[in-house]
Amino acid sequence: MKIKYIIFSVFVVLVLAGCQTQEAKTTDKVEIKVLKMGLIPADDAEEMLRDYEPIRTYLSEELGIPVEIQVTSDYTAAIEAMRSKHIDMAWFGPFSYIIAANIAGAEAMVNGVRRDTGQSTYRSVIVTRADSSIKTLEDLKGKSFAFVDPASTSGNLIPRKMLIETGIDPDSDFSTVFYAGTHNAVELAIANGKVDAGADSDTSYDRMVRAGEIDPKVNVVVYKSSPIPGSPIVIRKDLPQELKDRVRQALVNMDQQTIHEVSGWGDIERYVAVSDSDYDVIRDTAKVLGMDVTSPESAK
Repeated sequence: MKIKYIIFSVFVVLVLAGCQTQEAKTTDKVEIKVLKMGLIPADDAEEMLRDYEPIRTYLSEELGIPVEIQVTSDYTAAIEAMRSKHIDMAWFGPFSYIIAANIAGAEAMVNGVRRDTGQSTYRSVIVTRADSSIKTLEDLKGKSFAFVDPASTSGNLIPRKMLIETGIDPDSDFSTVFYAGTHNAVELAIANGKVDAGADSDTSYDRMVRAGEIDPKVNVVVYKSSPIPGSPIVIRKDLPQELKDRVRQALVNMDQQTIHEVSGWGDIERYVAVSDSDYDVIRDTAKVLGMDVTSPESAK
């Protein structure tokens, strides 16, 4: 399958957030009535909504306007929702973000600093069953493999690069290859013996281990990538600058208890401001893999 034709089966957290705004002009000022946030389906939708309720409440209080949250069906839906202005704020993966920046006018605001590492980076991991014969990347050739989603950074972009650098063509050297749709689905497919190995993020893997959803004695990590810039919380560029500044400041100032209450997703300690250029390394990787993400046509 040609990567450039599947890119926008796409995506993508968080995603934390998107927002369709209802605007009313008062003299020279735009008043935002409702802020709608979109989340990428990293987990069960209902569970994610429960998990992010503390952040929804916090932002509503800090901004002084109602904040609503919705979980999109996949990465593609999240980007299209922002493009059509049905959401204005979202939590994207790094690769999903550069697509959304090009196609939907997304602007990176903040990134989470991990409590366990003190860094705002994470890693892609290759996971298999402990009873598998797979011990190295080279052992993957001829086996079945699951990616997450075409627009997933840790679940597609980075593992493809790692495989190609190892001499494995991800489109022809596996007995079976497919997109599971979510990080959880990849891990569960491995645990249940539905696939020999798959790609995930270390944050997703660690979260599922902590939650008891997978057993680290069954699902084992056989390879980790170099550090990847963390998943940014983004906002639509065309929203009022004053609102964007207030949202960014509210996220940077978010208290530890509110962050911790979000089920430790990614075990975030705090949020720090980021800029678009922080994700140039992801753009460079996409170019190496022949992925054109510079126009709407790249999503088709």
